[in-house]
Amino acid sequence: MTAPALSPQDEARLIALFNAGRHAELERLARDFTQTHPTSGFAWKVLGTALLLQNKDGVAALRQAAAWMPNDAEAFGNLGNAQKARGLLTDAEASHRHALAMQPQLAVRHYNLATVLAELGKLAEAEASYRAALQLQPGFADAHYNLGQLLEQAERDTEASEAYRAAIRAQPDHANASCNLGAVLGRMGQFADAQATLRHALALNPRLAQAHHNLGVVHKHMHQLDAACEAFRMAAKLNASDADARQALGDVLRNLRRYDEATLTLKRALALNPRHADAWIDLGNVHKDLGELSEAIACYERAKDIAPDRAEPHHTLLMTGNYLPGMDKHLLLAQARAFGEFAATKAQRFTAWPNSLAPDKPLRIGLVSGDLHAHPVGHFLESVLQALRQGTEGRLTLTAYATQPFRDALSDRLQASIHTWHMVSGMTDKALAEQVRADGIDILIDLSGHTAHNRLPMFAWKPAPVQVSWLGYFATTGLAEIDHLLADPWTLPPALEADFTEHIWRLPETRLCFTPPQGDLPVSPLPALQHGGVTFGCFNNLTKVNDDVIALWARIVQAVPHSRLLLKAPQLASAQVRQSLQARFKAHGLVGERLVLQGPSSRTEYLQAYAQVDIALDPFPFTGGTTSAEGLWMGVPMLTLAGDSMVARQGVSLLMNAGLPDWIADGPDDCVAKAKAHAADLPKLATLRSGLRDQLARSPIFNAPRFAAHLEEALRSMWQAHCLAADSDGPSPIP
Repeated sequence: MTAPALSPQDEARLIALFNAGRHAELERLARDFTQTHPTSGFAWKVLGTALLLQNKDGVAALRQAAAWMPNDAEAFGNLGNAQKARGLLTDAEASHRHALAMQPQLAVRHYNLATVLAELGKLAEAEASYRAALQLQPGFADAHYNLGQLLEQAERDTEASEAYRAAIRAQPDHANASCNLGAVLGRMGQFADAQATLRHALALNPRLAQAHHNLGVVHKHMHQLDAACEAFRMAAKLNASDADARQALGDVLRNLRRYDEATLTLKRALALNPRHADAWIDLGNVHKDLGELSEAIACYERAKDIAPDRAEPHHTLLMTGNYLPGMDKHLLLAQARAFGEFAATKAQRFTAWPNSLAPDKPLRIGLVSGDLHAHPVGHFLESVLQALRQGTEGRLTLTAYATQPFRDALSDRLQASIHTWHMVSGMTDKALAEQVRADGIDILIDLSGHTAHNRLPMFAWKPAPVQVSWLGYFATTGLAEIDHLLADPWTLPPALEADFTEHIWRLPETRLCFTPPQGDLPVSPLPALQHGGVTFGCFNNLTKVNDDVIALWARIVQAVPHSRLLLKAPQLASAQVRQSLQARFKAHGLVGERLVLQGPSSRTEYLQAYAQVDIALDPFPFTGGTTSAEGLWMGVPMLTLAGDSMVARQGVSLLMNAGLPDWIADGPDDCVAKAKAHAADLPKLATLRSGLRDQLARSPIFNAPRFAAHLEEALRSMWQAHCLAADSDGPSPIP
């Protein structure tokens, strides 16, 4: 005998409890009714819905409802929601499709199906379902919001921003939409709008941890590190289990040179999530800043194990390997090749290009860099780009792809010498490669290598017929798709070519041409004439000052009576670093006033600090580049060791081109002997100092038009070799 259906009065009691939000009472009454009326689909539907609203398992009840009410779309829709809540995604998709078939005109049916499809990874279908919902109900705020999340996941930030704006128009108090829109605008480099949007989200919901986190990211991009620190702290406070907030906070603390706090914060992030690859990378960066290179490499290896599909661990490992004394060059080459193979698996390599193959046509040159701002690469580029723009009109067209998400006054000066400038930090590798190809770039130059903001994985797509590595890196990239590496006879003699996957193309004199610093910065008199003793100095990043360097420099200072050593570096803002460095020098007998430590300063004050230095000392194996050129410009000659790698021979190239071959040492003993000899002849040192800037101004290091002519000749020859190879349908002939 079939149980009677619920009376209208009983249904009304259930509806009243539902409308009042009294879900526990609703569950109890509905459960009673399923006992007394077991064939009442309505009672089962209400029970399942009540359970779902209380985050309980309502699947069984809603299955009963669907069985008794096969034509009730709401029963199937609620069943789909309950199945989704329990992770039964395939079942949930089937239930929502059944509900949709009954009510295709209802936007929520498309929306519910889309949420399941998105979790199943069926992103194209999910997008279509969200758009179908919005076609039926254009003011559906959550559909716009979820579509925005989907588009973000697909790295379609411009479309995502439009979806979030639509959600906000439909529901102005949608704090999550403002939160996500702010993050997208930040990635697109629209920092002022991003900050305003995120502050609006926080005005709507001050306890929205993700909005604080996103605001911290924007502050960091704008170099507002104290504000970023505050935002990430608030995000961590509001969500105590959030490893991401602590990882981001730890990275900012590192940039603020607060190494103890950074280490503690990053270790807390790893305690919350031991598989947080970014936290391992950032902890490795702390160790690197402190000169603890073995510990840094261990952290990067851990990150690589955790995130084998990410490029960043490859970059950090390769970059740090260059700092290590005695690093096995075969291992570095193997690691670089492994990165090249990794990048190739992520790319869809172009094998043909629409570019005209006329050997003497005007060439389109692309420059890809994350350092087109106040950075060493920017300082080296400025005068070269000016000379190229002025001296190659009609023969070269320059297009810049700035991969950093910000710009400054130097960016503006660089852009003045560029025909076309693109800010591309938010673009995917695929989109950027397609942009380069659409721009018709003939020769694409990477200026970053494995340094920050690089886009080496994009080069694996081979978007330009000829690809070159130059300036920003000093070892092989490992990418088979990069054809040439620009070097010079001094940095890269033939014996070192086996260390590279690229063909070595040598400029005739130097691979570096520096831009004289702006402002009136006169060369000071020799400080030793006033102090009665020589001051040796080094202003390089302290990561380069390894134990071998410390041992040699202590020997030099002790071998020269009344001398001292002045070190100036960003890390020396930290008392922890100063104490550690003093202890390391003390172990080699250098103590007290003979070791002077100075922290960071403005660029002008930094250059003026060379007035305290008589002789610069070049670290090894990672020698100086920018600091060496700047020191020479300020009248300070430099002692360097001739190493056996490109990065270890930067000093050799600078000194040979500056006309200072007698400042190059063959080994540690020779370096000590040369230091003693130069320090013993103060009149000669003073004469050299007073005339060094004029000597440099006439040298290849600062002669931008001469360098630009050599660079243009190299680029033209590369293109002609490519055209010849294309005509013969064979590999490029290499001169």
